[in-house]
Amino acid sequence: MKVANAKFLALALVMALVLGWLAYQHYHEIERSTENAYIGADVVNVAPQVSGRVIRVYVLENQFVKKGDPLFDIDPEPYRIALEHAKADLAEALQSARRDSADIALAKAGIAKTESDLANARSIEARDRQLVARHFLSQQALDDAKTRVKSLEAALNESRAKLQSALSAPKNTADRGDYMKAQAALDQANLDLQRTHVIAEQDGQISNLTLTAGSTVAIGAPLFALIDKNSFHVDANFKETELPGIRIGQKVDIEFDMYPGEHFKGTVESIGGSTGTAFSLLPPQNATGNWVKITQRIPVRIRLDNIERALRIGATATVTVHLK
Repeated sequence: MKVANAKFLALALVMALVLGWLAYQHYHEIERSTENAYIGADVVNVAPQVSGRVIRVYVLENQFVKKGDPLFDIDPEPYRIALEHAKADLAEALQSARRDSADIALAKAGIAKTESDLANARSIEARDRQLVARHFLSQQALDDAKTRVKSLEAALNESRAKLQSALSAPKNTADRGDYMKAQAALDQANLDLQRTHVIAEQDGQISNLTLTAGSTVAIGAPLFALIDKNSFHVDANFKETELPGIRIGQKVDIEFDMYPGEHFKGTVESIGGSTGTAFSLLPPQNATGNWVKITQRIPVRIRLDNIERALRIGATATVTVHLK
């Protein structure tokens, strides 16, 4: 009897092992599961685009904001003054363009007068030459007439050169270099003034806020984080041996540790192109002599399907990918 019982127990144990192995194989063929999964989201490091003293902060730590909500203000007064300077420079460029147009008209009138004076001087020179030849006029008078002709010829050539230079400038004010430079400076001053009022670029939650009124901020220096409300996802780190069979588009069951007993749905969005350690600060040096083979993990990003619950970056989860 004892022998029969022992055989029965041994047979039952073998059957249990076989059934367990078959169940594991079946599960492994239709599902992949891991507890090495964490909530992630896109994080915007809010940084000013102009420097200055902060005069007002509109938000608090962990506050939810909507796109377009004000975040903080930088003292706009220096930028208003810069804007007025830019307006004055543009007005000066416009005035310079009008002055150039007036100078062209004046130069043309001056050339006409010089040409008339030159014709008259040449006539006087010719007359004086005849009078000197007949000894009715001194040589000095003729020399003076010649000098006047040369002087007027030089003045005429100079006036024509100045007119040509003025005429070569762009006729359209908007094409003038000084005008374009002044207009660009005005546009930049306007933009800088607008940037003293900083708003949220998307819906999200304020995090790591230490900014207070009175602080002096620099261009590009991160001040706090804004967690994009619509970008939450799960990064599941599967063993490289578990990766075969996982494909983009497969459905995923998710359990967040912060919401025990509840199940959420997701979809495989992408599969990492490297292991989690490949781009770490100190990646493993596998070419060393004391090498030990360790199974690596590949990150798989999972898009969440219509989750209304509040989530937190870094919180843990358990994910199950349905292969079929």
